[in-house]
Amino acid sequence: MIKNSAELTPVQIWLMAIRPKTLPAAASPVILGSALALRDGQFQFGPALATLLCALLLQIGANLANDVFDYHRGADASGRLGPIRVTQAGLLEPAQVIRGMWIVFVTASLIGIYLTLMASWPVLLMGLFAILAAISYTGGPFPLGYYGLGDLFVFIFFGPVALCGTYFIQAGEITWDAILISLPMGFLIVDILVVNNLRDIETDRLAGKQTLAVRLGVKGTRIEYLLCLIAAFLVPLGMWWKGMLSAWVLLVFLTLPICFQLLHSVWRDRGKPLNLALAKSGQLALLFSVLFSIGLLIPV
Repeated sequence: MIKNSAELTPVQIWLMAIRPKTLPAAASPVILGSALALRDGQFQFGPALATLLCALLLQIGANLANDVFDYHRGADASGRLGPIRVTQAGLLEPAQVIRGMWIVFVTASLIGIYLTLMASWPVLLMGLFAILAAISYTGGPFPLGYYGLGDLFVFIFFGPVALCGTYFIQAGEITWDAILISLPMGFLIVDILVVNNLRDIETDRLAGKQTLAVRLGVKGTRIEYLLCLIAAFLVPLGMWWKGMLSAWVLLVFLTLPICFQLLHSVWRDRGKPLNLALAKSGQLALLFSVLFSIGLLIPV
């Protein structure tokens, strides 16, 4: 149990369960995908807003699923280094968290039905697979995060699926620009997971959670973080170099000071100090998406 837990209100406890600091990961690809749709004259406010809400709900549902399923698998020990997990801390009963998870996923599904009516049936499939992946990350008979597959699925669903899905809902098609622009989002959001798993290498290893970080080791995980950062910046640079986008997309390079701070932390810190790098990695993804969006929308 955490200190002064009796003083926490139900709203505060559920906010801890929701983990608001993770939500930039869900918002970033939707923002960038909507900006691309606006540049192409395809932007639709209602579907864009609904997509954003749906993405946020899917992230919240995934957070609740991870909280309760990690608890059931014994991955959240009392010596946990990351933010408090409400199930492990005894702030909520497992049944409460599972009920909250399904309420969130059902709400996201209702929004998904609206988006399907606005677009077409592939949107429904994307939504169903997103919910399945969110639950399967730590739950079910083959939890993806426990077998080193979390990074791959985070890249797929927070990169191409989220951004291209956002664009498809508004434009009715997927372009090569959308596919390529989705890649930096995937890489940057994978880096959020990389920091999380780097922090938890020792506790995950003891719990039998074979994340990619556990498999790669500390040095290999740090290299993974660096490579994802480099790849994220190479995409807009390459698209500008090939004449696909204007030089304004290079505004994303204004985030390099943050990147250097993060690399310094990832290379130096272990354990709890990485919680700050985790939050800043989410902020980097959001700022990158905003600057990329501005670069897309500035007239040339």
